[in-house]
Amino acid sequence: MPDGTVTSNDKAQKPVHLKNIPGEKGWPIFGHTFEMLKNPEAFSQRMQAKYGPIYRSNVFFRESVTMYGPDANEFLLMDKEKCLSSELGWAPYLKRLFPRGLMLMDFDNHKAHRHIMTVAFKTGPMKGYLERLNDTIPERIKAWGDKGSFKFYPAVKKLSLDMATTVFLGLKPGKESAQINKALTDMVSASVGIVRVPIPGTIMWKGVKGRQFIVEYLSGQIESRRASKATDLFTQLCQAQSEDGASFTDQEIIDHMIFLWMAAHDTITSSVTTLVYELGRNKDWQEKLRAEIKELGLNNGRIPYELLNKLPLTEYAFKEALRLNPPVPAMPRRTKKDVEFAGHHIPEGTILSISTVATHRNDALWDTPRAFDPMRFSPEGGVKSRHKFAWIPFGGGAHMCIGLHFAYMQAKVIMAQLLPHYSIELPEGYSTKFQILPLIKPVDGLPVTLKAIG
Repeated sequence: MPDGTVTSNDKAQKPVHLKNIPGEKGWPIFGHTFEMLKNPEAFSQRMQAKYGPIYRSNVFFRESVTMYGPDANEFLLMDKEKCLSSELGWAPYLKRLFPRGLMLMDFDNHKAHRHIMTVAFKTGPMKGYLERLNDTIPERIKAWGDKGSFKFYPAVKKLSLDMATTVFLGLKPGKESAQINKALTDMVSASVGIVRVPIPGTIMWKGVKGRQFIVEYLSGQIESRRASKATDLFTQLCQAQSEDGASFTDQEIIDHMIFLWMAAHDTITSSVTTLVYELGRNKDWQEKLRAEIKELGLNNGRIPYELLNKLPLTEYAFKEALRLNPPVPAMPRRTKKDVEFAGHHIPEGTILSISTVATHRNDALWDTPRAFDPMRFSPEGGVKSRHKFAWIPFGGGAHMCIGLHFAYMQAKVIMAQLLPHYSIELPEGYSTKFQILPLIKPVDGLPVTLKAIG
């Protein structure tokens, strides 16, 4: 099978002439970088109002083209001409720290790796992951309840990191897992920092050191995991084989493991934070989900795999949280040849991107898009008639997130342990603002109080 090395032309990008695309270059050198980082939504609204749904700008020291609307999402994600490189689109942000993950692979190479990796997300392994979640999440949520009042975002971030380490590596929380979690946190922070070289003392330097630590740790584990009967994700990747017997090399296992680790914990941290915030503001929905979970008659709150699909309202609410604050706010690609879209000629070598946030908050696609309305995702709420690329938190096409069902599973286990025992309370008259970049999160950490239900 193809090895995990980068095979696409990743040399310095040649100058691309985009003057035929409406837009502007912004300030010398920095372009629009600071304006965009300060308020991404306001920036995109200004540019759309002035130039329309397709425009060029200069962000992070390079000109790029941004496209808006579900048709643009479909064009980029489906890539019917197989000419839009995810690898080269994401490389400026992820290559140094998360190289050769699925998002940094293209076409046949991506297909071959994904085919092997699906083995780790089939029913058998997923049942094993669920048991680990059922074993460990109750104790963590009880600790939240005992504390009473706390900031939810850092608490669920720690939980998601610990769960990723438990489910993916089979480790219990402790000194070893804490070291791994810190290394991963440093890597994620560095991937979205402005400084892109590992100068000692910088965030990027810490991220590179974090990757070195995790690579060394995983390298020492692979041989024993290939013969293990454990049910964690790392072991599954070490043993994964396609029908024709293809398997991953040691380096491929390490690269995929690190990438999946990063993606899984960021998704659940962001989405569950939004869900808890909205349930605190919408007590009627909190009661609906609580009643739905109680109707299952769970034994000590443990959800059997067979009952995961028996929580439709919980799933609608989780999808609505993903709509309001999609964990991945934008998705880039780079053109491998000249392409045409909506009457615009886009030359080879152009960085293209779509905005998940702008799509999910577009009032032409969603009624009252700022309102929390989980029934949008019910059959009667128009889910089947809506453009299929109006909701794209997990991407689409060949690069659809491979772990999306794991995200649903983890969110449901958290809700099943939280809502039957505690009421989510927010400060009176409280509202928060979610920053979009570098990662979507509440600017104040989201203060909550959990009140025990008698």
